Amino acid sequence: MLKASELRNLTVDELEEKLKGLKKDLMQHRFQAKTGKLERQSAIKESRRDVARILTTINQKKKEDKPS
Repeated sequence: MLKASELRNLTVDELEEKLKGLKKDLMQHRFQAKTGKLERQSAIKESRRDVARILTTINQKKKEDKPS
C-alpha cells in the first residue's frame, strides 16, 4: 500500500511511471482472479486504491502548477 505523503514527494513523471506499473499489476490480479489463481482477494482492492491515490496526487500537482 502506498502512502499519500510518499507520493507527494515524487514528480509527475515518476507518478505516471508508478501508475503504469500498478495498472499492469491490477490487470494481472484480475486475470488471476478469473482463473482462480489469485491468493489474496484483497490485492485487487489494494491495487485499485493505489491507482486512485496516484491519480489524485497527479491531479493535485497539475492543479498547483497551473497559473490562475
